[in-house]
Formats: sequence, structure tokens, C-alpha cells
Amino acid sequence: MSAVDIDECCNVAVEVAKAAGKDIRKAFYESKTVQIKMSNVDLVTETDKKVEDFLKSTLLSTFPGHCFIGEESTFNKLTDTPTWIIDPVDGTMNFVHSFPHSCISIGLAVNKQIVLGVVYNPILDQMYTGVKGKGAFCNGQKLKVSGVQNLSGALVIAECGSTRTKDNMDQMFTNFRRVTEKAHGLRMIGSAALNMCMIASGGADAYFEYTLHCWDMAAGKIIVEEAGGVVIDPEGGELDLMSRRLICASSQHLAMSLSTLLQHSQHPRDE
Repeated sequence: MSAVDIDECCNVAVEVAKAAGKDIRKAFYESKTVQIKMSNVDLVTETDKKVEDFLKSTLLSTFPGHCFIGEESTFNKLTDTPTWIIDPVDGTMNFVHSFPHSCISIGLAVNKQIVLGVVYNPILDQMYTGVKGKGAFCNGQKLKVSGVQNLSGALVIAECGSTRTKDNMDQMFTNFRRVTEKAHGLRMIGSAALNMCMIASGGADAYFEYTLHCWDMAAGKIIVEEAGGVVIDPEGGELDLMSRRLICASSQHLAMSLSTLLQHSQHPRDE
């Protein structure tokens, strides 16, 4: 990590997110060409591809020794080499419907640990940043989780995910019912990165999801942690970024309460 200037990386990531955000903001109000990937709820647009190409070319030309993992183009195995982990439009379904909760998500891993996260919603002009050991911010304002400890007082975010097999649907609705019976409330936003930023900002208290990917949660992980929250595997252990599942929460106690409540599942790893 000492060989990587994290502050410089953060400054560059913020600037490229702002630049790419202009394309997303322009396309948001126009008709969109949509393609289906793995299912009719797993979508990609020309904007996803254009933004990822721009982020990849800019970041790798600025930091030529780094690696890149992107949702739409490149998947390199995660190694100790500094690696940018990118979702060009997290919340593509929202983007397609002009629902203003989608974002650019840029995470940087060094020695396989996330040290930097930038999440930018260009429609609402919300720039979230988190740097290891230096805190988390939104538009310059320091973020802090709510600190809620008990599920009975927690507003919980969850998502349906893009894998709609019968087993996944059964698990999803089982978990929604269990959480709704115990928690103060249940919400869906439609973007993993923005869900995590909502936990970091104290607007919600916990979030869980299965079948998401490393690029969905890399940037959000460090933002939540630097705001005082926790991010763990749903079964209670350390988060494995490639395991396609997570719980993040405003406190360890709340995270573990969700862990014991949820019905768990395993999914094919990202690597």
C-alpha cells in the first residue's frame, strides 16, 4: 500500500466519475437502447459500455501498473496488484426507467483489500467517497452511521437481485417476510452501491443481498466502514468480496442479528 498514493487515486477517481457522470446525466433524459444479459432483469445499455470504456482507459493510462475489473468488459483475477473494481452504472434498471437512483461505483483494492471507494449519483449530484483511515464523505460532509443496535428499531434495505430461479425467489421472499416481521421497516432502492451509501449516511440501518457481484459492493464497503459501520458475510464471518453476498449495518450487533435471522445461500463465485 505504501507504493500507492491513495489520495492521488481518490482525486483522479472523483474527477473521472464527474466526467463520466455527464454522459449518464445526458442519457438519463433520452430514449435508451437496452440489451438483456443473463435474464430480463439483468440489463445493459450503451451508456454502461461507454462509461466503462472511458473509466478503464482513463484509469489505466493514469496508473499503468494497475489492473481492472469491470462489469461490462474485463474481469481479471483479484491479486495483490492495485486493482480498480468498477460498475459503470450500478442500478441499470433504475437508469432504464429514469428512476433517479443509479450511480458510478469505483473501488480500488490494494493487496486484495479495498482502500478507496467513490460512488457518484450524477442525477442527484451526490458524490460519496471513502478512503482507508480518512473517513467517508458525501459532497464534502462527513458521514456517520446511525449506530442503531436492535433490529426492532432498524430500517433495513434489501433487493430482489437479478437471479430469479425458484430457489432464489423462495429464499428472497422468506427473508423479506422474516425481516418485515422483526424490523421497523423494509425498503428497496435498486442500487447496491447507493444502498451501502445510505447505511453510511445514517438514512437506513442495515442492508443485505444475495447474488450481487464484487463491482456492486467494492466501493460501498470502504465507505460504510469509514463511516463507522460494518460489512460482513451473511453467515457472520469476514466479507469475501467475491462471494456475491453481504450484510452491512450500522453496528456489529445489528449485523449479527440479521445474520441469525436470514436464510442463507451460496452462489458461484466471481473468480
